[in-house]
Amino acid sequence: PGSGTRGRAGVILVDPAVWPFRGRRWAHLVSDTSYAELHDFADRLGIPRRAFQGDHYDLPADYRDRAVVLGAQEVSSRELLTRLRAAGLRQPRSGRSAGAGGDGDGDVAAAGAGASAAGAVESLAGEHRARHSAR
Repeated sequence: PGSGTRGRAGVILVDPAVWPFRGRRWAHLVSDTSYAELHDFADRLGIPRRAFQGDHYDLPADYRDRAVVLGAQEVSSRELLTRLRAAGLRQPRSGRSAGAGGDGDGDVAAAGAGASAAGAVESLAGEHRARHSAR
């Protein structure tokens, strides 16, 4: 099977969980079709829209495994970025600030974060986003 998307529905892509942050390994979750498709998939994983990073979601390794079970295609980080760009969905770094592209207010450390697994992802993703922004 090729890496193109011709003749089939969009694909949710996930790269390896190799990005270290706060004692965990993180992966990236993207769509090669639309943000709506990506948000729907993240919702199925239990990840709130507020955790959206402008063109992707950051996923800790255990969520990555669940994403694969739900049908996400495993690809290299390079392929993920290539396909995100080819789909026209890659945002410039400035466009990936808190809340970009989502309907949340960008405050990923909102009340209740940490009360559930999704809350933990949301809280850690916010800290991870801040680390990206500091670069």
